[in-house]
Amino acid sequence: MKCHEVDYEIIGDDLQVVEVELDPSETVIAEAGAMNWMDDGITFEAHLGDGSKQGEGMLKKLMGAAGRAISGESLFITHFTNNGNGKKKVAFAAPYPGKIIPLNMEEFGGEIICQKDAFLCAAKGTEITITFNKKIGVGFFGGEGFILQKIKGDGMAFMHAGGTIVKKELNGETLKIDTGCIVAFSPSIEYSIERAGGLKSMFFGGEGLFLATLKGTGTVYLQSLPFSRLADRILRNAPRAGGKRTGEGSILGGIGDLLGGS
Repeated sequence: MKCHEVDYEIIGDDLQVVEVELDPSETVIAEAGAMNWMDDGITFEAHLGDGSKQGEGMLKKLMGAAGRAISGESLFITHFTNNGNGKKKVAFAAPYPGKIIPLNMEEFGGEIICQKDAFLCAAKGTEITITFNKKIGVGFFGGEGFILQKIKGDGMAFMHAGGTIVKKELNGETLKIDTGCIVAFSPSIEYSIERAGGLKSMFFGGEGLFLATLKGTGTVYLQSLPFSRLADRILRNAPRAGGKRTGEGSILGGIGDLLGGS
């Protein structure tokens, strides 16, 4: 087995944390800033690469870091290693409400493609790279742009996504999805987009101009609440300049402001 073997426990319901248990000398890699707590004896260090390839030259590490920067992620991946005696634990959490998805990479043929901010942490030996959508239409209108993440390995990896997570198994079927709701899918799945109905439906249906289409045989993970949708709703109901806010229940909201001293 190439990857380190790690045990884990997912804690919580909607604001989940994954607690990873490491044997002495075992390492887990994670996105910068994802750690919540860790036992004494675990040390951490930021690296340009994921550590999946021993003896990799600095040029390749810099190219990999540049790819991560293009995708909007940190240049560095943090490595947490148990340098103590006995088993030690370190915990990681997502930066927004949602679920953590544990992936035994062997069950996915050692590879899965996910949205560019889905990766949370993984056993050392897991390779985290970027991949590009080959179809121009998908790149411009597919919700995630040209850049996706590719996770490769034979150990445990963990993704996170917003809201409730739904796992679907396709067997030569076609699934139409809101472009922001895709979390991950098997490499065997064909990813494309299509127009969301007629012109009236596209502009006034409230479902966006395009839908994603996943077709083939493999596994698909979907999220009920993309972070972009959550952020948009928060911004629409945030106070305007001058302290006045807009949003649902404006009359009752005004009374609430008065009672609250606003």
